Amino acid sequence: MKILLLEDDVILQEIIEEFLEECGYEVESYFDGEKALDAIGTGSYDMLLLDVNVPNIDGFEILSYLREIGNTTPAIYITSLAGIEDLKKGFALGADDYLRKPFELEELNARIEHIVRLYRLQEEIEFDGMKFIPKAHQLIVGDDVIEMRQKEAQVLEYFIRNAGKIISCDEIIENVWEDENVPTHATIRTYIKNLRKMFTKEYFNNIKGEGYRFNIV
Repeated sequence: MKILLLEDDVILQEIIEEFLEECGYEVESYFDGEKALDAIGTGSYDMLLLDVNVPNIDGFEILSYLREIGNTTPAIYITSLAGIEDLKKGFALGADDYLRKPFELEELNARIEHIVRLYRLQEEIEFDGMKFIPKAHQLIVGDDVIEMRQKEAQVLEYFIRNAGKIISCDEIIENVWEDENVPTHATIRTYIKNLRKMFTKEYFNNIKGEGYRFNIV
């Protein structure tokens, strides 16, 4: 599982990173909020560990922006802010947990494991000799790991869980985008086109005038 850690205390960052890697996680660490946000925009993470008081863009602003654009990656605040109002603000912005400094490393791991179980972050869906890990946005074909965008993974997951059923663009929008900015049918077709390129077989059948059907052999 891949974790982004945002912590501007150099020593604490190294301690947390080393501990999490010993627990089996892959960790990318950042001191600066702006660089962390850039990494989230271009990469794929299963969980975010965010300090609040960091340079350039603080942890509250980062999560607020991510939730606004529909990024649902689980997030835990690790911060020295101990006030109840800060706690309330963190959860109101969409945090999944809030851990006050100082804390025991084993407690951090316990909270991460709880969120993993809650969101089934390590769930694998196997079909036609391949593995799909929805929350990691990864498709594993043989020895190759295909990294996907978050929405591509969500669209593919919906098709897989409804394999054999004819699914319209409107149904995809209603079930994948929820209350976010509604995409056009052309955007949905682009997502499906991108998904098709990831496979050597044709799984998406275009049913004229109705939508698409995902056929698993």
